[in-house]
Amino acid sequence: MPHADDSVLIETQHLTRTFGQGAQQVRAVDDVSLRLHRGEIASVVGESGSGKSTLARLMLRLLQPSAGRILFEGADVTRQSRLPELRRYWQRVQAVFQDPSASFNQFLTVRRLLERGLGLEGSRLDSKERDARVRWALERVALNPGEMLAKLSHEMSGGERQRVMIARALVVRPLLLLADEPTTMVDASSRASILNVLLDLRDEFGMAILFITHDVSLATYVSDTLFVMHDGRLVESGGVERITASPEHAYTRQLFADAFTMSERG
Repeated sequence: MPHADDSVLIETQHLTRTFGQGAQQVRAVDDVSLRLHRGEIASVVGESGSGKSTLARLMLRLLQPSAGRILFEGADVTRQSRLPELRRYWQRVQAVFQDPSASFNQFLTVRRLLERGLGLEGSRLDSKERDARVRWALERVALNPGEMLAKLSHEMSGGERQRVMIARALVVRPLLLLADEPTTMVDASSRASILNVLLDLRDEFGMAILFITHDVSLATYVSDTLFVMHDGRLVESGGVERITASPEHAYTRQLFADAFTMSERG
């Protein structure tokens, strides 16, 4: 879909990240330039090792680029390193990762987890306001606060844990959600529920979402735009309808062929 330039929320310019040195050096992300607009859902697709998760961690500022820039709302955030700057960035850019159990402190109730997610903003809210924000976030991901607030991680299903982690990201009302393989470790019914939650968040709040996945069928279901990565490079990008109808790069054609074969087997 067309976008005005002033609707660009985040942009990477020639982003590169290398690991190792000399002959052992690997370019996990190699000269990647992309744009994500406000209210847009885009998917980064590719096989394991294609660089898509490293790209997400660069955009989240968990890794420092070896070269290139990251612009957020037009401002260069590439070299921000002071904790107050990063905290302000993380209030506007949140993430959900593949394994909710790894991100979920087993000793915290859902209430405490989400209150901690409020971070610096929580210190400006009284107890009634914090409670209202936590309940609001749970309701947005179709969880009943009355049933969930006192629960610990082991008392929930995988789908519930992942929706709680989405609520934790949502509680600060971010402009961008980076969702790195958020449906891989849940069952089919939970997978559909989580994808529909992402669509609802975009439709209700205009939140931009970057969905990281190896599954082309999920990407085409949830996205406006596809970014196809192979060996650390962005090999093709464009609207879902265009790429689905006529993929230009051989690797993209292979991804769609493999997805079609798997659906036939299923």
